Amino acid sequence: MVSVREIPRSSTPPGGYGDPSSARHERQMPAPVLNSCDDALDEGVPDLRGLWRAVEVRVGGDLAARSDDQAGRMWDHVERIEQAGSRVVITGGGVVHDFFSCDGTEENGLHDVMASDFLTPLVVSAAYESGVLVLRPVGLPGIEVKRWREGDELIFEYSLFFTVRLQRVQG
Repeated sequence: MVSVREIPRSSTPPGGYGDPSSARHERQMPAPVLNSCDDALDEGVPDLRGLWRAVEVRVGGDLAARSDDQAGRMWDHVERIEQAGSRVVITGGGVVHDFFSCDGTEENGLHDVMASDFLTPLVVSAAYESGVLVLRPVGLPGIEVKRWREGDELIFEYSLFFTVRLQRVQG
């Protein structure tokens, strides 16, 4: 097996992964990045690993309509979370977001593209804070993306925009 630090940083392929004519939730995910690693999670790192599917989408506390242009597309959201040490790789919606180390620095955070167009550069620092994975996009003050467990479910909160409750499909 290989140490998590020996596995090269991954990123979103040009145009996103999978068939671009497919809906983002139907795109075939690439192979897992950390598959060859058996490093344990660092102390204090919550276990978010698995393949997750949205079961509830809320905006402002209210259930979002599937017909809503922005939040409605999240009803079809599926993501895979891989973790080892303090590293996390989140694959979903056509992107592969690899946070090399969730130590709160830009250097070890995400250096990739936005899922909205697969072109716009994106830098995001990441840290584990009280059992929550907190992502902070550089240059977007006040925006935080959070993921945490509530029992067997994963909560994905995108700042003030939406909150998604997901259930494990596998893993």
